[in-house]
Amino acid sequence: MTHRVAVLAIDEAVGYDLAIPPQVMRAALAPDGSPLYDVVVCGIDAKPVRMTTGFTAVLDHGPEALAAADTVIVPGTRCAGPRFDGTLPGPVADALALVRPGTRVMSICTGAFVLGAAGLLDGRPATTHWRFVDEFRALYPAVELDPDVLFVDDGDVLTSAGLGAGVDLCLHVIRRDFGSEAANRAARYCVVPPWREGGQSQFIDRPLPEGGADGVAPTRAWVLGRLHEPLELAAMAEHASMSVRTFSRRFRAETGLSPGAWLVQQRVRHARRLLETTDLPVDQVAERSGLGSAASLRQHLRTSIGVSPLAYRKTFRPA
Repeated sequence: MTHRVAVLAIDEAVGYDLAIPPQVMRAALAPDGSPLYDVVVCGIDAKPVRMTTGFTAVLDHGPEALAAADTVIVPGTRCAGPRFDGTLPGPVADALALVRPGTRVMSICTGAFVLGAAGLLDGRPATTHWRFVDEFRALYPAVELDPDVLFVDDGDVLTSAGLGAGVDLCLHVIRRDFGSEAANRAARYCVVPPWREGGQSQFIDRPLPEGGADGVAPTRAWVLGRLHEPLELAAMAEHASMSVRTFSRRFRAETGLSPGAWLVQQRVRHARRLLETTDLPVDQVAERSGLGSAASLRQHLRTSIGVSPLAYRKTFRPA
């Protein structure tokens, strides 16, 4: 049986968020081409729903679709109550009351404000768009907010960071429900990566460090050409003509990561490219990417994307 998904459009909805689940999850197909999800978009009543992006949508379904859903997704919204005073408007509360116990509930971007106002996130880990973190914490202090990740999976309640992170969350759910191959097929159809390393901290708007327009960008380019070499923090700082302390501070300000974490990320990314595009043995892939040994490569790959080098190669470079 297909998994039934209802996407709840609340007035002042974020159009991009609203379109993500139908597009991505409808692209999830079984090997025989049959759909894995039945996705509908519904409103809290029969009225058209205004978008924040300059248009109004006429929906095919009302709130009754929530009662039949296995998963309910709340996209981002500027609905005044949840966003600005922590209250849940009566019609929204009535719609959510139709959701059956045990139904999986998800939010994209500021949809987390709706789940917060409904009390569904109290005492649980969650995330939302980095720009609205302070407002969220002020309105919903009982939520364990993590502003750095792309999404949070807390079992039956899942939340994503801003906008495009909804794609990451939907692909994660497909992978969780039906496996990596189904998620990879959907990602390829949508022309997006099957997963992204790092969290949303790398996308946070940060001022450039003072003193020097180029910052550490030249050093990052220099490092990328030497990933196979042993690279110490002191050597990177020397290349940038900075002290280690200044270099580390500016590096984090520009990338959202420490130099060491960024270096590991780039080495893993290079190892993945080698696994995808060459037939090199795993130990040579580890050596050329600067990760040292096959055991180290396996550990880093499992930590970052949850699969072994051989499983990754089988998926992206089939025989």
